[in-house]
Amino acid sequence: MISLEANAKINLSLDVLNKREDGYHNLRMIMQTVQLHDTITIQKIPSGVEIDCVASYVPNNNTNIACKAAAVMIDKYKLDAGVRIKIDKKIPVAAGLAGGSADAAAVIKGINSMFSIGIKQDELMKVGRTIGADVPYCIMGGTALAEGTGERLTVLPVLRGIPILIIKPRIGVSTAWVYKSLKLDKVGSRPDTEALISAIENRDIKFIADNMRNVLESVTIAKYPVIEKIKRALLDKGAVGSMMSGSGPSVFGIFEDEEKAQNAYNKMKKSMNECILTYTA
Repeated sequence: MISLEANAKINLSLDVLNKREDGYHNLRMIMQTVQLHDTITIQKIPSGVEIDCVASYVPNNNTNIACKAAAVMIDKYKLDAGVRIKIDKKIPVAAGLAGGSADAAAVIKGINSMFSIGIKQDELMKVGRTIGADVPYCIMGGTALAEGTGERLTVLPVLRGIPILIIKPRIGVSTAWVYKSLKLDKVGSRPDTEALISAIENRDIKFIADNMRNVLESVTIAKYPVIEKIKRALLDKGAVGSMMSGSGPSVFGIFEDEEKAQNAYNKMKKSMNECILTYTA
């Protein structure tokens, strides 16, 4: 048996460059791991893949991306046993935090270790790419520039220990709907990715917070104005910057001061559906 942490991610920027002929979009975004995580426990069984998660909103069947990841690993490396995967779910689902992709990444790494396959990270990331766009990043973790559909990754200096307050409103957002509804010619403010990378190298948290941009906000906030209200509330409570993560609907605030982050959490958890204080990892 083996247990692993499957860490959530936030976007410090998200730019959509254009639509590809295959229907997907070319992206340029900065991804950041946070300490918030699911716990994935894997044990060997004679054959097949079983999923065990007590959260009613997580499918315990082969539609679960963690199940797909296990099946791919078993098939690709001709393993002589199956696995039972237990998911202790802490990352909100359909939230723009890559919770499913993080679980899949942990399964890939866990099976590689448990069965002593000995595959290096680059190869594991190639496997992850066949399962989901965010899975290779979740295998790698840390701070990274992601390009293409998210599969081309460049490691950036790690930004550990920055207080992050995540708010997930009581709505679900379809990533496919967001991208389908995005009008590239109507995008206003885009992120200055090079300037953000420079700020990351210098650990200039205030500059990062001031210059975070997510072009998908133009779609999601138009339909769900509560996202804008949460962004303003976080700024009012002391965040130096606030932005929607991924395609939403989760919103995070970045804090320079741990005490301010804790105070904001204490105030906002009373009225918000899901309110999580975490740190960059």
